[in-house]
Amino acid sequence: MIRVEEHMDAVLNGVQPLSPLEVQLIDAHGCILAEDITAPLDLPPFDNSAMDGYAVRSEDLAGASEPAPVRLPVVGDIAAGSSPAYSVQPGLCVRIMTGAPVPPGADAVVPVEWTDGGVASVSIDRPVTPGAYIRRAGEDVTTGEVVLATGAHLGAAQIGLLAAIGRDRVPVRPRPRVVVLATGSELVEPGTSSLAPGQIYDSNSFALTLAALEAGALAFRVGIVADDPRALVDAIDDQLVRADLVLTSGGVSAGAYDVVKEVLGRVGDVRFTKVAMQPGMPQGFGHIGPDRTPIFTLPGNPVSAYVSFEVFVRPAIRRMLGVDPLHRPMVRARLLEPFRSSRAKRSYTRGWLEVADGRYVVRPVGGSGSHLVADLALANAFIVVPEDVEEVPAGATVSVMMLERRQA
Repeated sequence: MIRVEEHMDAVLNGVQPLSPLEVQLIDAHGCILAEDITAPLDLPPFDNSAMDGYAVRSEDLAGASEPAPVRLPVVGDIAAGSSPAYSVQPGLCVRIMTGAPVPPGADAVVPVEWTDGGVASVSIDRPVTPGAYIRRAGEDVTTGEVVLATGAHLGAAQIGLLAAIGRDRVPVRPRPRVVVLATGSELVEPGTSSLAPGQIYDSNSFALTLAALEAGALAFRVGIVADDPRALVDAIDDQLVRADLVLTSGGVSAGAYDVVKEVLGRVGDVRFTKVAMQPGMPQGFGHIGPDRTPIFTLPGNPVSAYVSFEVFVRPAIRRMLGVDPLHRPMVRARLLEPFRSSRAKRSYTRGWLEVADGRYVVRPVGGSGSHLVADLALANAFIVVPEDVEEVPAGATVSVMMLERRQA
């Protein structure tokens, strides 16, 4: 057996960040920015009104009050999107709409709520300070400012910012296209009305496809491939055209019908090995096809497949995205219940992590079997126990890999 770190090194050395692409802004959603973006203009690009109201000279309202409002003639209107055709002279004002440019001469905007809403003239019942309700040019973003840095995740707000500075295309790291296959003649598609003896529903391809999506990839579930070498070769060949990474589960142990190991040992540059971890000992990684597409071959037991994904595949997807961190966050926590760990193997035990009295605490969830998917669904963390530890007492401080937060 090899250590977890040795297999991880082989994986991370075998994948590289995908080359950047320039894409339409709407297609950049969910991608990673490939270069710094600087603003070609100020935001706002001009002084504009933050309210519907009246553009005024603040000194004209110095004595305004409810008992003694000031009445000013209104010399015109300025709507959003128009150019100011007026200059505010002493003793005059201009009616202005939200977002409209502030006209020359005005140094404040009076909200319409402070007035009687007049059209030809307006009565204003309070004073206003210079600059009130004016959005100054460049107060949000200034020309030449880096608004988004390389590595930024482009969500809705970031796309909105790029549009606001006039960008219609942007260079991004594309999301890796991950193709997921589950192998095994015993597997049946969920939704089948009944199972024949020896059959089980396929869960791996669903869990792994969605795990790849959560890691930032574009993921495609191909479905089930029977334990037939020709069928497996054909399925992989069909998918290589759209795959940046191939992910299989099942067929990597030492059994007579473990066709993944049999086929890829002949047609691909794939190394099959035993990793000193529990669950997830049988692992395979390498490259296949004319473009040397990375391929992971994970164990078939559902928990083994999921743990293997989190430990090895997720960091590879993150490397292909060109982002950090590659790995799930690790924290130290106090163990609430004792348990046994596998001898000479690194243990990834399902756990529930929470905060009590200001510090992390964790307890094991369910049994240790690699087929116990119900226990996996209740966990929000893996308790990681070193290879040289077999007994973990309650109260011990342990390392914990944090997964996506799930509600209790």
